[in-house]
Amino acid sequence: MTAHPPVAVVIGAGDATGGAIARRFAREGFTLCVTRRNVDSLSELVSQIETDGGKAHAFGCDARSEEEMTALFEQIESDIGPVEVVIFNIGANVRFSITETTTRVYRKVWEMAALSGFLTGREAAKVMLPRGKGTIIFTGATASLRGSSGFSAFAGAKFALRALAQSMARELGPKGIHVAHPIIDGAIDTAFIRDTFPERYALKDQDGILNPEHIADQYWAIHTQPRDSWTHELDLRPWMETF
Repeated sequence: MTAHPPVAVVIGAGDATGGAIARRFAREGFTLCVTRRNVDSLSELVSQIETDGGKAHAFGCDARSEEEMTALFEQIESDIGPVEVVIFNIGANVRFSITETTTRVYRKVWEMAALSGFLTGREAAKVMLPRGKGTIIFTGATASLRGSSGFSAFAGAKFALRALAQSMARELGPKGIHVAHPIIDGAIDTAFIRDTFPERYALKDQDGILNPEHIADQYWAIHTQPRDSWTHELDLRPWMETF
């Protein structure tokens, strides 16, 4: 029987960080399973990976849905191969004053950044535990550490995701599963930053915003750490970022 190549799952494989992480793991021989709510938005990423000689499968999936997440992992394990790496990378960054933060906004942000993370982590643990190995990485943010003005919904959700990661690391680490929570503390080179914060984007030429490819390198480094030297949390920020 031919062994399946290892599988990496990226939940929230967007055009910047998530896509860069997917491409990085594909270059290392992983079969990538990438998800977004709209499967058509993944076509360019899958094409890039395949053009570079890698393998990728796109899935349209609402990570807030328990049924869809359970079915996703069952399908991957059954049809593609054993899941070795799972990366949760869904963003939910919004800014509203506390008086303008509606129940709908608060609930939606929590569902995207916290509930989705829980469902991702739980399903990843289910398939990894019988094999006694695997890596689960949750992408954190500045809001994971402090609730800045106007970010009550986002910070609440990211605090919750950080707590989930800590709990899972303590439970699963002794069972051979590496759970990590990198904190991305700074603006990332994305179209959103370019169009919304041009003055910040102008710092790109001075290495003043995070390069998604370099973030991806750090995620690969986390996965390849020997288990006598595992990192749970690390912060990534441009050299000129204040903190």
